[in-house]
Amino acid sequence: MKLKDLATKPKLEKLTIQKPELVEKYGDELDFYVYDRQPLDVYGRLANADKMEMGETMEVVSELILDDEGNKVCQDENTLPLDLQVEAMTLIGNFLGKQQAPQ
Repeated sequence: MKLKDLATKPKLEKLTIQKPELVEKYGDELDFYVYDRQPLDVYGRLANADKMEMGETMEVVSELILDDEGNKVCQDENTLPLDLQVEAMTLIGNFLGKQQAPQ
C-alpha cells in the first residue's frame, strides 16, 4: 500500500452532548461536528492542553466545534457556556484519540 492512498479529505463527524445534567439543563441532547482529521499542530496543542491556561485550551476547542456545514459555532463575540465547552472538549479529545488507521 502507498502512503498517498491513506490521504483523504477530512469528513465532518457528528458528536452529541448527552451528559444527563446538561440534557436536563438545556432541554435536549446537543449535536455539533468536528473534522475526523486535524493538522498535526492541533493534535499537539490538544495533547498539551493540561499545560496550557484554560483560555488557550478553550481557544483550541472553539476552533474545532463546528456546525453541520463545517462553520465554527463560536465566532465573533459568540461563545458557548463553559459547561458545554468543557463537555465538547472531552468529547473531541475522546473522538480524536480513538482515530485509527484503516486496516
